[in-house]
Amino acid sequence: MDTYTPTPLGAPREVRPDQLAWLRHEIPLWQDAGLVSAPQASAILGSYHERSRLGVRLSLGRILLALGGGFVGIGLIWLVAANLDRFSPSVRFAFVAVLWLALLAGGEALAARGTSRPVVGAVRLMAALAFGATIFQAAQSLQVPAYEPTLMGVWAAGALLHAHVTRAFMPLLVGVGTGLFWWIAQPLWTDASGLTVVVVFGLGAVTAAGLAVVSDAWKPSFAWLWRLVAAGLALVTLFAAAIPDIGNDDIRWSGWLIAEAVAAAVVGTAAVVLRRGTRALEPVGAAVTLLVAFGIASWTTGTDTDNIDASDWGHAIVSVGAYVLLAVVLVALGTIRDHPAITWLAMAGLVVFTTFQSFAVFAPIVTGAWLFVVLGTVFLATGFLFDRARRELQQVLETDTDSPEGAPR
Repeated sequence: MDTYTPTPLGAPREVRPDQLAWLRHEIPLWQDAGLVSAPQASAILGSYHERSRLGVRLSLGRILLALGGGFVGIGLIWLVAANLDRFSPSVRFAFVAVLWLALLAGGEALAARGTSRPVVGAVRLMAALAFGATIFQAAQSLQVPAYEPTLMGVWAAGALLHAHVTRAFMPLLVGVGTGLFWWIAQPLWTDASGLTVVVVFGLGAVTAAGLAVVSDAWKPSFAWLWRLVAAGLALVTLFAAAIPDIGNDDIRWSGWLIAEAVAAAVVGTAAVVLRRGTRALEPVGAAVTLLVAFGIASWTTGTDTDNIDASDWGHAIVSVGAYVLLAVVLVALGTIRDHPAITWLAMAGLVVFTTFQSFAVFAPIVTGAWLFVVLGTVFLATGFLFDRARRELQQVLETDTDSPEGAPR
C-alpha cells in the first residue's frame, strides 16, 4: 500500500498553456511506466497553473510603469538641456547627479524590501536615464560638444555596468540602445564609406550573438535581448550589402573600427569556447553573415538602370538568396530558442527587403502592374516556404519531446 505523502513545492508557478498541456499529456505516461505514483502526479500538476487573463492586465501595468519611468527619465535630460540655464554649471551638475544617485539607491532599496518588480524596474529605468542626464550635464560644464558619440559611449558603459551589477533588465535596455548608437556612430564619425557601414553592422551582429550565448547560463533575459539585437543587426548587414554599388569605396579603417573588430573576435571566441554545442553556432553564423555581406557589397555592378546586364541580375539574385536563407535560419532560431520576436523580425525584414529589391533593381525591367504581380508572386512563394519550414521544424521539435530531454523550456 502506498503511504507516500507529497511534499509541497511552494506556490504554484504560472506556465504557458502549451507547457501545461505537455505536462498533462506526459504525466499519465510516467504513471504507466511506474516513474511516479498518483499522489506524486497530483502534486506535480498542483505545482503549476495556466497563465490567466490577469497576467495580461499585470503586463499592461508593467508596460505603463516602464513608459512612465521612460518619460520621467527623458524629461530629466530635457530639463538639463533647456530649463536649467539660469543656474551655474556646478549647480546644474550637482542637481542631476544627486537625483541620479537618489534614484540609483532608491531602486536597490526597493528591491531589497521585496517591492513589486515592475515598480523596481521603473525606478531603475529612471536611474539609468538620469545617468545620461548627468553625463551630458558634465560634458556641458566641461565645454565638451554634446553631439559627439563618445558621450553616448560613456552613458552606455555606465548603464551596462548598472545592469550587470544589479542583474536588472531595464538598465540593460538603456545600455543596449545607447551602446548601439555609439557602436555605429563612433567609427563613422570622421570618415565613412558604404563598405565601412556594412562591416560595422556585421561586427555588431557577431558581438551581440556572442554576448547572447555567454549570457544564456547567467541571465536568460539578457540573452533574450542580445539575441534579438544580433538578429536585427545581421538583417541590416545583408540589407545594406545588397544596395547596388555600396562597396565602391574602400573600408575606412580607424582606431575605433579596429577596436570593434577585436571586440567582436574576443566575444565570439569566448562564446564558442565557453558554450560548446549548437549554441556556439550563433556567433559563427553571424561571422559567416558578415563575410557573405562583405562579398556581396564588394561585388560592384553598373549604375545605369537603362542597361541591366547579367552582373546586375546575378548580384540581385545572390543578394535575395542570401537574405532569404538568413531569414529562414532566424525563423528556425526563434522557434528553437522559444523567441517569437526573432521570427517576426525575420519575416518583417524579408518583406521590407524584397520590396526594396523589387523597386530598386527589378523595376527598370518589370514596370507597371506587372511589377506588383511579380512582387506578389514572390511574397506568396516566400510565405509558402516559410510556412512549410515552420511546420517541419515544429514536427521535429514535437518528435523530440518523446524523450526526457524534450521538455519545453
